[in-house]
Order: sequence, then C-alpha cells, then structure tokens
Amino acid sequence: MGVEIERKFLLANDDWRELADPELLRQGYLSSTRERVVRVRIEGHHAMLTIKGPNVGASRGEWEYPIPLADANELLDGLCEQPLIEKYRRRIMYAGMVWEVDEFLGANFGLVVAEIELHSEDQPFDKPDWVGEEVSDDARYYNANLIRHPYSQW
Repeated sequence: MGVEIERKFLLANDDWRELADPELLRQGYLSSTRERVVRVRIEGHHAMLTIKGPNVGASRGEWEYPIPLADANELLDGLCEQPLIEKYRRRIMYAGMVWEVDEFLGANFGLVVAEIELHSEDQPFDKPDWVGEEVSDDARYYNANLIRHPYSQW
C-alpha cells in the first residue's frame, strides 16, 4: 500500500501562471465517501484508477493502477458521479519539491489550489511567494466533494 501525504493551499497571486505549461485533467468518481474514494483520471494520453482510504491527518492509503484509455473514457462518461472534475494542472519545481497547481473548469471555475506531496507529515518545505492560505483540513476543497458542492455554489 502506498501512503499519500498531501498539503493543499490557496494561491496568493498569479506569479505561478508562467512557470509551467498546463495539462488538461478529466476525472470522475465511482465512489466518493469519507471512508473511500475510487477515482478514474485521464491526463493527456494516460488513464489511472486510484483508490484512496480515509484521511488520518494529512495522510491516507492510496493504490493507483494504469487502465486503458478507452476504458477510462467509458467509465467517466457512463458510470462516474456527475459532474466530472475538469481542471488544468501545472507541475512547478520549487526548492527541490514539485507543486501541483490546479485551475478548475466548469462548475468549479475560479477555484485554484496548489498541492504538495510530502514524505512525512512533519517534513519541512519552502513555500513559494505565490502560495497563500493552507486549506488542507477544509473538506470543501477535496476534489471528491467538489462534485456535490461545486465552488460556484459556495
């Protein structure tokens, strides 16, 4: 089992925009409960099935498997909860760490968050000037919750 340790932040300014090219992600959820999340994601020409356990602090179990692109499209269009999450992702290197900046589309248009994955919950890291308030503990910002409570309805 893999373990995901992730911290999530709002953005303080737009200085991140020119630091990396965006890639479109399309994802949907076969299950999106507090106890488990089962996600299908297409990023470019690659598709993944991801299973995540419940959050314990900033950590949770994570299992991820590649699946055929055609299968992912069928699952997204036919079985996943709606609406789907669509967003542009930029991967930005800063101080030896990768920051993922997600700019949401559709019903979540206007929401932009930055995430960093860590090796331990107490791992120190440097924040770029464009990273603002931490929202790791705010469930509204979980992708699985954005299908039921889109940012445009807050």
